[in-house]
Amino acid sequence: MFFSFFSLVFFLFLSKTHALFGLFSVHCQFTFPDGHEVVFLEQVYLNKLLMGQYNSTTGVVVCVGYTEETKPIANYINKNKHLLDRQKKNEEELKSLIPLFIQEALKSLKFIKPYVRLTSVKDPGSEHPAMLRCSVYNFYPKQIRVTWLRNEKEVTSDVTSTEELSNGNWLYQIHSYLEYTPTFGEKITCMVEHISLMEPIRKNWEPLSESDWNKISVGTAGLLFGLGFTTVGLIYYMKNTRGRLLVPTG
Repeated sequence: MFFSFFSLVFFLFLSKTHALFGLFSVHCQFTFPDGHEVVFLEQVYLNKLLMGQYNSTTGVVVCVGYTEETKPIANYINKNKHLLDRQKKNEEELKSLIPLFIQEALKSLKFIKPYVRLTSVKDPGSEHPAMLRCSVYNFYPKQIRVTWLRNEKEVTSDVTSTEELSNGNWLYQIHSYLEYTPTFGEKITCMVEHISLMEPIRKNWEPLSESDWNKISVGTAGLLFGLGFTTVGLIYYMKNTRGRLLVPTG
């Protein structure tokens, strides 16, 4: 698609050096989808040896020769205004194609639904307030909303969240934390809203239901009853044995 002055270098050295292996590569690296920050890199390899390269990040058009044979050609290219102007034109054309490439790439991804997991970070039975973590994985696009509900009312305090973290494969993840003190009968919900969802994902956390409280109450009452019975028996035994002298037989 683009003419490169390094193609001239490649063919010259391929014919003169009888190379066993020749490679000409063009790299375009960009961070922003509008193409305003682009690194344009061209490299020529012969027999796995880098013979020369052009890097647009130098601020000026520079071709660097890595061997004695390439240096005269590099000097010639750097002094040839026609070749340098064409190189700049190629770079501008490439930059103009980046937004179109991004647009087509994103179309193929479409919308990817998130996976939500709700876990306890701190034990509710400890002396410190409990903490829940709502982790949202593998969603696209990046925009997402994670909120906490306590008995269907949004919680705004004691909530911390990470930024949307990139997985490196166009997908994202985010983690939200809620610090709270468990209360009997309450329901805590992590709600996730995303463009890929017809309705929000709701993950409920019910730390102590009524049956749990009943089990705890029965268990606690049984434990206290057992301890009381043992204490009364021990006191009765101590009173009846006090003052007795045990005489050995035999």
